[in-house]
Order: sequence, then C-alpha cells, then structure tokens
Amino acid sequence: MTADDTIYEAQGYMDEDLHEADIVEWYETRPVTVSTAVATGAIVTAFTLGALAAVGALFLIGRLDD
Repeated sequence: MTADDTIYEAQGYMDEDLHEADIVEWYETRPVTVSTAVATGAIVTAFTLGALAAVGALFLIGRLDD
C-alpha cells in the first residue's frame, strides 16, 4: 500500500473507482466569421476615430496655451 492508496481510501475511493473511465463530452466552439466588408469597415472606422481623437487632443492642447 502506497501513500496515494491511503489518501484515496481516506477520501472514500475504492481502487476500482480509480480505474473506471469517466465520460466527458467536449464541444468545440464554432469560429467567429466576419465578412471582409465588415472587417474593413471596422478597421477604417477605428482609424478615423483615432485620428479625430488625436486632432481633437492637439487642438485642445493648442487652445490651452493661448
């Protein structure tokens, strides 16, 4: 009897329980699909919003110096 056997017996497991296979079902998630037009639109929109935010920040910084 090993130390592992003693631990398993203390937890109420029998030796036969440890050798039985558990049935586990794994479901693979479906990949997210986005059309090329939607991806391009999202990239262009993000770039435009970033550019507008940068110009706005530079404008405000310039106004604060006056």
